[in-house]
Amino acid sequence: MSSSLSDHDHTAAPLERHDSGNITKKATASSVDLHEDIEHGEGPIGALPIPPVDKRRAGLHRALSARQVSMIAIAGTIGTGLFLGTGRSLAQGGPASMLICYSLVGFIVYITLLLLGEMATQYPVAGSFNAYAVRFFSPSYGFALSWNYWFNDAVSVASDLTAAQLVLQYWTTWHTWVVSLIFWVFLVAVNAIHVRAYGELEYWLASLKVITVIVFIILGIVVNAGGNQAHEYIGGKNWHIPGAPFVGGFGGFARVFVTASFAYGGTESLGITAGETKNPSRNMPRVVKFVFWRILLFYILSILLMGLNVPYTYPGLSNKETTTSPFTIVFAMAGSTVAGSFMNTVILTSVLSAGNHALFAGTRVLYGLATTTPPQAPAIFGRTTRAGVPLLALLATSSISIICFGSSFIGSGELWGWLQNIVGVSNQIAWVSIGLASWKFRRAWIRQGRPLSEMKFRAGWTWPWGPYFVIITVTALIIIQGWSSVFPHFSAVDFVSFYIEIPVMIFMYFAWIIIKRPAPLSARPTTPQETQVEPSQKPGILRRVWRRVAYSDAVDIRTVDLRRDEHEEEPEDVADDLEREAHLKGRWGPLWKVYYAIV
Repeated sequence: MSSSLSDHDHTAAPLERHDSGNITKKATASSVDLHEDIEHGEGPIGALPIPPVDKRRAGLHRALSARQVSMIAIAGTIGTGLFLGTGRSLAQGGPASMLICYSLVGFIVYITLLLLGEMATQYPVAGSFNAYAVRFFSPSYGFALSWNYWFNDAVSVASDLTAAQLVLQYWTTWHTWVVSLIFWVFLVAVNAIHVRAYGELEYWLASLKVITVIVFIILGIVVNAGGNQAHEYIGGKNWHIPGAPFVGGFGGFARVFVTASFAYGGTESLGITAGETKNPSRNMPRVVKFVFWRILLFYILSILLMGLNVPYTYPGLSNKETTTSPFTIVFAMAGSTVAGSFMNTVILTSVLSAGNHALFAGTRVLYGLATTTPPQAPAIFGRTTRAGVPLLALLATSSISIICFGSSFIGSGELWGWLQNIVGVSNQIAWVSIGLASWKFRRAWIRQGRPLSEMKFRAGWTWPWGPYFVIITVTALIIIQGWSSVFPHFSAVDFVSFYIEIPVMIFMYFAWIIIKRPAPLSARPTTPQETQVEPSQKPGILRRVWRRVAYSDAVDIRTVDLRRDEHEEEPEDVADDLEREAHLKGRWGPLWKVYYAIV
């Protein structure tokens, strides 16, 4: 098969299960026919975003292995939210609030990831849940969501670069913005090379983070048991100091939800890698099932040990000027400033990893917006280099990061807090949207009579309550987490950082629906006779205005196309599966199981 088709294999129409030769021929024919339709402006009803065919460009490449995708999911979650954001959570809510909130949000996100996994395995495309919202819920809502999530990723890069300045303040306060600038140039350069460069960098940085968290858990137990500089048993003393374990009452408790959402943000971008994942029908379910349990385990144990070992009153834990990592504090308690400096260095690499992940995800979201039908972003952002990198989308996403240099005027600690709130709420909006898309997807699947056995991955224990649970619980979090910005005293800046994205989403939804008036992707094409209206039958101006304002592009579950864009295994995918099965059933099967579990 030609390189062009292999790069665009996720655009092929559904294939029947035949021998490899037939599969290749059918894939070629369907890809050509489909792209001819797109070139003539005749996008298929219910189709997902389809990368354009460009003889000079390679399009997105399927070059990420299961090993890299697993670590990308881990890298996207174990980052500044865990290493640095927990200091803010502990100072604002106390140890009990932090443990409860992170546990609740972790469970919600796990259910959300299962819902996303069902759709991403069935339709592995660039755009992920943004594309699923367009296809199964509403094109206008999908437009607003996609731009919101792109902004979320762009701001996340700025947040991570600001976090780098906070980490550096452990050693010096002299021109910390210089390191942010160096990091920015490095991240843009890595992402501009090839998706494999991004995947490999993320793999090793994520590996370092996982090892660090494991060491921290062991060290935290030792420190609590008396292996600290004071040589005293700590136990649960920090849960009984004045004000603990719930600091700031209900307002402090509610405030931790948004920092927890910031910390867990990134897991949903696992679906964005589906368009560039090898053998997605096999690798995506593996990643969804196993990765998040590891992440949840790391979070809960780490947060429990932080609350036990670090008092919420620790100097410099979180204020306007700085935020100190509880990881660094515990390492310093165990030995010396050298141990603290080592941990701080590791946190600095995690900041780099988190920024790398956010920049990749934001670039792919913008690329998906530019290549969907109809385009929801300038088509120039859909162009890729020969290496398969959407370079202009990369530069546009990275340019938002310039706001991180505003820390010189605002204070790194306060700026990072605002960015945390904005990104946290944006993550929550994405989770609600995954729930909405999954709700309509599952209803359409049942309504159209397709057997559940045809789903490539199905989280059976979440049927039918999963989507409802995600939508209701996350909506409740969005509403209550800004409590501290209203009571007991109203803080306009904090209130805006908590809720600014909601009116922006509403404005973008109505702007797109009024200006573009998109047809739902489940709508049938109208005939020329139906579009012709007699002059005497034309409605008055008030009626036309009302029709435009009250227009709905909600997708009809009875007619949405559930077969278009389904991924069918290529010969390479089948060969990969056979090779894995041969390894597991062979003489060295137990060793291969250990290898696959680790790698």
